[in-house]
Amino acid sequence: MSTSFRVWHNPRCSKSRAALSFLRDRGMEPEIFDYMNVDLRVDDLAQVLGLLRYQPRELLRSKEAVCRELGLSASDTKDSAILAAMVEHRRLIERPIVIHGGRAVVARPTERIDELL
Repeated sequence: MSTSFRVWHNPRCSKSRAALSFLRDRGMEPEIFDYMNVDLRVDDLAQVLGLLRYQPRELLRSKEAVCRELGLSASDTKDSAILAAMVEHRRLIERPIVIHGGRAVVARPTERIDELL
């Protein structure tokens, strides 16, 4: 079984569970990164943003109530504020993120994982 896939996983998220099933159904056992329960740093987010080729706002779950409460939806919100909020409030991070071979995708829909195969 290959561990060359890494999944930023939230076990409470059905899309995240679906991404794991997608990989396992293809005979791959990914490394699971439970970003909700680890010491997540801004540097960790910056690294995955680079693999995704996203700006912080593109990884932000803008429909979360805490996003509105913190005013993160404003177009002039600095990237550093968005990243700090994501570290503090992990549910703001879009999921699941699947990493393989120096590239990453947000697996919504799950079939986006095919881009990494």
